Amino acid sequence: MPVHRGDIYFVNLNPTVGHEQAGQRPVLVLSVDEINAQPLVVTVVVGTRGEHIARDYPANVRVPAGKTGLPMETVFLCFQPRSLDPKRFPDKPAGRLSDDALLQVEVVVRRCLGL
Repeated sequence: MPVHRGDIYFVNLNPTVGHEQAGQRPVLVLSVDEINAQPLVVTVVVGTRGEHIARDYPANVRVPAGKTGLPMETVFLCFQPRSLDPKRFPDKPAGRLSDDALLQVEVVVRRCLGL
């Protein structure tokens, strides 16, 4: 079952190296559904609980629970896009980002990547 752009899943990001986000984390699917349907990789932005990020940075997007379907505020670390094997994803998403919040993430990811 393919994942879809804008869906949020909790995935295990281990193993990691250095400053990469580790452990069970929410990830936002950014890659387009045409790619997500292929047996390749899925490009995501990693999230963390809002309470773990005390202030807002230009490379992050803070999203309230009401715009994600998750039980907590989430900060998406747009400077850390990552490609994951589809096998890491559970069968069902934990939430979905609202269209306006997804647009906000897209703008910040582009800025972080110089696009």
